[in-house]
Amino acid sequence: MIQGTFGNGDELLFTIELITGEGIALEVDAMLDTGFSDWLAIDEQDLEGLGWLYLNSELMLTARGYAEFDVYMGKVRIDGQEFDIPVHTGEGITDILMGRQWLKNGRLIVDMPSNILTLDVNSE
Repeated sequence: MIQGTFGNGDELLFTIELITGEGIALEVDAMLDTGFSDWLAIDEQDLEGLGWLYLNSELMLTARGYAEFDVYMGKVRIDGQEFDIPVHTGEGITDILMGRQWLKNGRLIVDMPSNILTLDVNSE
């Protein structure tokens, strides 16, 4: 289970690690976005140096309309566990986004009055 924090605008933020093709872990803050239906989205500039394998391109509906995303096979570490997941990359993604796929086998607890934010990626 990882502890998250609330951003200035009450965003749900979690610290995760992006693992490069060489095995180097880069710690980043990611925002949980339940409007994003996949695993992870990053700006195309952030992809540079990760060495992830290109899979395909995909047209997706976003809040701004339809957009084309390149999809890569990425590796992330959350709470000591490594996950090989598809990562959507596009232009103008201002935050690293964790999508709602993490909630299919995980448990999210959000209690703003008590300042509690946790994500358990182990729960079934």
